[in-house]
Amino acid sequence: MVKYSGQFGFIKPWTAVRDSETFSQQFLTPSIIEGIEKKLFPELISSIGINKIARYRLSYSQINAQQEVIQTRGWNSTRQGKQILFDRPKAILLRGVLIEPDLFLAFNSKEDAERAFTQHICLCRNEDLLLPVSKEEILIHQFDEDTEQFSGYELIFEKNEKSFIVGYHRVTNEPMYGWLKIVGTPVKQF
Repeated sequence: MVKYSGQFGFIKPWTAVRDSETFSQQFLTPSIIEGIEKKLFPELISSIGINKIARYRLSYSQINAQQEVIQTRGWNSTRQGKQILFDRPKAILLRGVLIEPDLFLAFNSKEDAERAFTQHICLCRNEDLLLPVSKEEILIHQFDEDTEQFSGYELIFEKNEKSFIVGYHRVTNEPMYGWLKIVGTPVKQF
């Protein structure tokens, strides 16, 4: 298991509505974990799916809401006399940035964890770096039982009666499902 920490981290919701409806900044989707895995293990870029990261856990101090200006994909056209004017409408979205995030990544092998420990990661934007701060060899049941050391939010990537849709895989366009597991105190206390 490798623990990564940083000053802040941005997690992009898959639609503007999702974050306000589900408070999605608390968990990472399967495609985000897959992207982190491909950054750590570039030889997996041509494969689809998560192969080396067994589990994860995310905690933070607070969420800071920030405004982001976006533009639509399409253009609107209007005619003024003989001229045709083109315009791309703008909108303002509220996005959350995690303050002081800690991310625990549990790997299937010690070798994978050691290799991951030598690298930085980012959650969704390249400027939001998380650096490795510790590594530890644990059994997977310890990850669930030690609620103080491994507190956080974890989306369990499976489809069952507790699951909800968390987005669409950007390569396969298949829906991604999971259910939220809350362990210990995921929002750090000062």
